Amino acid sequence: MLIYPEIDPVALKLGPLSVRWYGLMYIIGFSLAWGLGWWRARRADTPIKTRQVEELIFQGALGIILGGRMGYVLFYNFNAFLHDPLLLFRIWEGGMSFHGGLLGAFVVIALFSWRHGIAFFALSDFIAPLISLGLGAGRIGNFINGELWGRPSDLPWAMVFPQAGPMARHPSQLYEALLEGLVFFAILWIYTRKPRPIMAPTGMALLIYGAIRFSVEFAREPDAHLGFILFDWMTMGQLLSLPMAITGAILLGLALHHQRIPPVSMKRN
Repeated sequence: MLIYPEIDPVALKLGPLSVRWYGLMYIIGFSLAWGLGWWRARRADTPIKTRQVEELIFQGALGIILGGRMGYVLFYNFNAFLHDPLLLFRIWEGGMSFHGGLLGAFVVIALFSWRHGIAFFALSDFIAPLISLGLGAGRIGNFINGELWGRPSDLPWAMVFPQAGPMARHPSQLYEALLEGLVFFAILWIYTRKPRPIMAPTGMALLIYGAIRFSVEFAREPDAHLGFILFDWMTMGQLLSLPMAITGAILLGLALHHQRIPPVSMKRN
């Protein structure tokens, strides 16, 4: 059994301003996405130019943050929202949802595609390998905050989280940081090193993340105010991830069936 290494969630204080590690993880995640996107946009088979990457990542960040907050309130705290609609805007109180952030990102992709005349799935395929390291960074932020801990465990690496009582628990935030971050990134980055059929990287990303999140939820403590949603074992995270994985499998199957490879262009960056 390990003792949780309590870390001050505030990374830096600048007078009255406190910079929290969780916020820094978002900045790190978006910065990594920008760098990887700029690198990938230099390829001839990508749908955007390097000068468009900054615009795309900035708008994507807004979509993820707004969608993540809305998703948390609607998926995980809807009853509280009905009694206090202003909860939606009190971001400083915490609460973000990956699935809501994903929906926000898809809205941004649709708008960006429409404005620039790019096929939706061509752009989503470009973005798919860029998001995973940011997800991993976000989970490290959860770990530093001592939140979203796992279920009780007697494994040697189980931890006692101060806010979760005296029982040792799975450090599920670290499981997710490893799987949703590094493993997810490695699979998608390697898979997309060469041109793939349109829609295949998007389908692969949805399938892999959905499967990872569904699996890790078995080690993660359900939200106290929700508990199990279905069958006395399925959590809200699993309920949202299952259709995501199924959709990804369908998109991947359709993409591999039609085998439409993006054309190589002579674009100027």
